[in-house]
Amino acid sequence: MMKQSLISSAILTALFSSNVFAADIKGKVLDQNNQPVSGAKVHLHGKSQSVTTDKSGQFTINVDADSQLHITKNNYLDARLDVTTNNGYVTVALKPSAVESIVVYASALHKNNVEMASPVTVLAGDELKNAAKPTLGETLKGQPGINSSYFGPVSSSPIIRGLDGPRVKITQNGLDSSDASRVGPDHANTNDSLSAQQIEVLRGPATLLYGSGAIGGVVNVVDNRIPTDVIESLSGAAEYSHDTVSNTNTYAAVLEAGHEGFNFHFDGVSRKGGDYETPQFNLPHDEHGEDDHHDDHDHDAHDDHGSEADHDDHHEEAPETANKVDNTYIDSQQVNFGTSYVNDHLTLGLAFGRIETDYGIPAHSHEGHDHGHDDHDDHDDHDDHDDHDHDAHDDHDEHTEEAVYARVKQDRWQALFNYSLHNQWIESINVRAGYTDYEHSEIEHGAIGTTFKNKTTELRTGVEHRIGEWHGIIGYHYSDSDYEAQGAEAFTPATETKSHALFLLEERTFGDFTLEIGARIEDFQLSSLVTNESHHDDHDDHGHDDHDDHGHDDHDDHGHDDHDDHGEFETVAYELDMTNFSASIGGVYNFAEGHNFAVNLSRSERAPLTAELLSNGTHIATGTYELGLGYEIEEGEIHFEPQTIEQETATNIDFSVRRFMGDFGYTVNVFYNDIANYYYQQNTGLMYTAEHGLEEADHFHEGASPVFKFVSNDAELYGIELDAHYRINDKNRVKVFADSLTAKLDNDQYLPRIPSNKFGVKYEFEHAGWKANMTITRYNSQSNITSYETQTNGYTLVDTSLQYDFEAQGIDFVGYANIDNLTDELGFVHSSFIKDQAPLPGRNLKLGLRAYF
Repeated sequence: MMKQSLISSAILTALFSSNVFAADIKGKVLDQNNQPVSGAKVHLHGKSQSVTTDKSGQFTINVDADSQLHITKNNYLDARLDVTTNNGYVTVALKPSAVESIVVYASALHKNNVEMASPVTVLAGDELKNAAKPTLGETLKGQPGINSSYFGPVSSSPIIRGLDGPRVKITQNGLDSSDASRVGPDHANTNDSLSAQQIEVLRGPATLLYGSGAIGGVVNVVDNRIPTDVIESLSGAAEYSHDTVSNTNTYAAVLEAGHEGFNFHFDGVSRKGGDYETPQFNLPHDEHGEDDHHDDHDHDAHDDHGSEADHDDHHEEAPETANKVDNTYIDSQQVNFGTSYVNDHLTLGLAFGRIETDYGIPAHSHEGHDHGHDDHDDHDDHDDHDDHDHDAHDDHDEHTEEAVYARVKQDRWQALFNYSLHNQWIESINVRAGYTDYEHSEIEHGAIGTTFKNKTTELRTGVEHRIGEWHGIIGYHYSDSDYEAQGAEAFTPATETKSHALFLLEERTFGDFTLEIGARIEDFQLSSLVTNESHHDDHDDHGHDDHDDHGHDDHDDHGHDDHDDHGEFETVAYELDMTNFSASIGGVYNFAEGHNFAVNLSRSERAPLTAELLSNGTHIATGTYELGLGYEIEEGEIHFEPQTIEQETATNIDFSVRRFMGDFGYTVNVFYNDIANYYYQQNTGLMYTAEHGLEEADHFHEGASPVFKFVSNDAELYGIELDAHYRINDKNRVKVFADSLTAKLDNDQYLPRIPSNKFGVKYEFEHAGWKANMTITRYNSQSNITSYETQTNGYTLVDTSLQYDFEAQGIDFVGYANIDNLTDELGFVHSSFIKDQAPLPGRNLKLGLRAYF
């Protein structure tokens, strides 16, 4: 017993005792010309907090054990300095970097972007603020290897190397954003760029820390809603900007204060704008027939499918044109409150954020579909919709009530616990937890047609440690997502998804070479009540006698027990339980000063998510009838017959060459991704209507949707990315960037909606507070298409900006003017589901003023 007590005491002492010889170390950070560097971040390794140098480059930081200072500053190489409590005063000299060097929070091991084995892009500072758009996709799309799904400018998700949807994990401070943007392309993500400190994009699989959903990459939005540094004074910022292309006004503010280790944070963003203008373009045929369908909602007319004479006359009409994209407005408010307590060892914080956004959904027609309300069995009662939830629609009087718009609400709680032990073995224990309550409703004629809900609980804990020469993190990750969809577009059933995972990431330095290894094992569980249904050619037995007006009631509450009344639906309890294993090995070799070569090999597994596995219904956003992997089509009927589902497995290798010192710098990434059992949608050649079920494509009725079914096949994606900088002198700088991607199945068929290759040149000028730049980006035509796609022409975008930094009344100001699409070029995005209905915005002047105090 005495021996056990001595061991226990020794362990407790090692873990929780602090060094009585703690002391303040003062120092100064200088540049290559021995001039002070202000705003440099000084971080004590193993602790969560840091300090910032003042205008004289001075700093003071508390050290209670032998440790290492990590000094970072944009456009400088990171510096690391071993220190003890006896150092007293230190001087640190930073060397300039040819590429922007920023610490990547998503790396978990305090690495910057030029030190990582896997490629990463970081957007931060004024560059991020000036580039900020309402969505992450539009904010990031100019970066090499990154594109946008583009369902209009207010609903656009990032595409990383041709992969998006459930293959790209979007996180906020390392926790899943937990919205429904992975379910459909018309669902906007809930991360706002203006409230972020930086946005990090990890290319290639990042499944070790973030789960199987990160098989294509991670977009991590970093903000300071839970302050991790000691704030000793009141500070803040405010911004206003105006966009002419959509008459959008944006207001943003941040406020931080602290006293004796207790900190407070507030930030908020308000954005309101109308439909965006474009160069003149031809509306697709279906688009200019849409208004007639909305104005005449009498289903008796649809039962006759229209006269052939009327149909022929319609085809003979000259194409209609437009110079704006209807129903692309936005009205959004977001606020975040956070508080924390920070001392030498402990960081403890809590934050709450709320988002309320209304935005229009372009090219979104509900023709022939009801809204999930049983009291509107007859379309003569459709006038009742005008008074339903009318107050909610008052803010959008300028838009017709036929327009479909989305109402997004999200409440998000986050908590942080970090304890820095700073002993010989364990450096710190970190716990992040989050709870998100998300709701996305689609509203037409003043009534809610479909509602998507997602409640997510997430916990991530990690122990950073040193064992001999190895430095790493071991951790546990838990996630529980409760997803539900109700209404006309509920093509996926309610599903609960849980995962438990253990992960390990380790690194060791051998001279100029740093080795990284990692592994993750994840228990993935999906459970749902699935509707097994059949579609017969015998319409009299189809069970729609009481619903002749819509014929779509079988999807209003998809997967619910009320289908049993029809006698054709069977509710089946379905569970999927998989163990996903991922591993990686990589390294970085510094073969010369300011040069390195990185290689990273990874193998990642993931299970199918709800939409890929259990879809069964009309997806209005894509204009298709979708079937998941678990369904089979037999003799014109749909049956739920889940076969043995195999994981999608990606084997990815990345090679990177970097030069990051001096006037000339570059990053070249080459990648190859071999994916077994790649989940994708295949055109079955069948068509579907609610009244007639499945039909052959050559016998389909008016209003039928093509049937696409998720299948799996092997695929390969490979390409190259270039990002190069040349500093001509202190005032002038040139940047060149490019990417190229090939993505196809093993049968040599190309994958759908693969982004076109791009090439760009950017010129920057800076002098006496003035900053100006011009970017020319060429998006090539895309002819590598599937059988059901059309070729997309190339286009060239010219963007320019002018910025002036000045001070008045002790406040630092930044005034800027950006002109996007200077030449008013007409461009269509190949990766968009609605490329023909929603071209890119035309010429846009953005004026803004930012203040810091």
